[in-house]
Amino acid sequence: MKLESFWQATAPAFTGGDQDALPSQADVVVIGAGFTGLSAARSLARSGQQVVVLEAETVLGQASGRNGGHCNTGVAQNFSSLVARQGLEQASRYYRAYADAVDYVQRLVVEEQIECDFLRCGKLKLASKPSHFPVLQAAWEMMRNTVDPEVELVSAADVRHEIGSDRFHGGLIQHRGGQMHMGKFGIGLANVAARHGARIFEQTPVTGLHRVEGYRHRVITPRGEIDADRVLMATGCSNHGPFRWFQRRIIPVGSFIVATEPLDARLLAALFPTTRTYVTSMNIGNYFRTTADQRLIFGGRARFAMSNPTSDQRSGEVLKAGMSALFPVLREARIDYCWGGQVDMTADRLPRAGEHDGVFYSVGYSGHGTQMSVWMGNVMANCVTGHAGDNPWMRKHWPAIPGYFGKPWFLPLAGLYYKARDRFS
Repeated sequence: MKLESFWQATAPAFTGGDQDALPSQADVVVIGAGFTGLSAARSLARSGQQVVVLEAETVLGQASGRNGGHCNTGVAQNFSSLVARQGLEQASRYYRAYADAVDYVQRLVVEEQIECDFLRCGKLKLASKPSHFPVLQAAWEMMRNTVDPEVELVSAADVRHEIGSDRFHGGLIQHRGGQMHMGKFGIGLANVAARHGARIFEQTPVTGLHRVEGYRHRVITPRGEIDADRVLMATGCSNHGPFRWFQRRIIPVGSFIVATEPLDARLLAALFPTTRTYVTSMNIGNYFRTTADQRLIFGGRARFAMSNPTSDQRSGEVLKAGMSALFPVLREARIDYCWGGQVDMTADRLPRAGEHDGVFYSVGYSGHGTQMSVWMGNVMANCVTGHAGDNPWMRKHWPAIPGYFGKPWFLPLAGLYYKARDRFS
């Protein structure tokens, strides 16, 4: 079992990195070479901006290259719960933003001819307990009458037509969801951005950020300094570097994933006849999908811990046991890859995007970022250049999380809380 991301290990090499000295000036400096930063760089370069992307490690090195490979509609919360908290108008706006984001990813893949196994397959949320099905039914009724008339409810009697497991009690299908090979897409997007003129510097962390006036900043790195007319922060948790304000508002939560060996095509067809992306209804649940080369990608909150080799190894064992419980026929399947990543969680599990102290940002996707980050990269490119369009995640008030200063000391307690909720739900 290799302790590395399947997406990163099987993606082509990035060949568009800039090896020259840093320029002394740029129209826009983008901090972070994940999906948000690369998408923004592409849009900015296409509009004629001199854009420099600074990446502390490597392109696609963090969340964008270490996720479960889903590209779905729907926010992190149950839609009915979101309506109760935000109201129908705002909740509908958020839901439609995710649908637009998936559409945007598909258009970008087609327009730029990125070979990434993109598939519009739909998402199936599975009721892990009988008591969870009425919750899905309530969401189905509300969604089909408001934001998604194509959403489909699958009864307990019919769920076996969708998945070859007897552990589920119905489900909810959102047909507009999709999936892709995240490594192939991300490297393709990086090469596209470079081809359009963006300069991408890997191994170049931002160590200082000083506001000169207005939106202008001096950006300091170990390789030199850049005077930027605009700065876009497009990183994850940012627990390194001069980003203290963001560090108090985003919690890094570990999520862990395994990839099996290539499996028999007939077996996968029996287990997953509709080839969707799948997520269970437990708080500490699982998400899974198949790949173009016949593997099963199986992930979840295996442990409430940060990703590191020891934690990843232990989590892989937990995930293998969970996969075998749901699909006993896979008990002997070999695990080829195991990896962890950090989910950038906000307190309400909704993204944030806007401007703070002259720095533009789009962060905090809370586990639903593969599509939203790509779309928001384009949205923020427009904001940075003064052509603001629809930004559903811009809110004036974003308070710090009480008692949190960048180290998530409370994660084990959160794990116990959610385990109790799952047990008694």
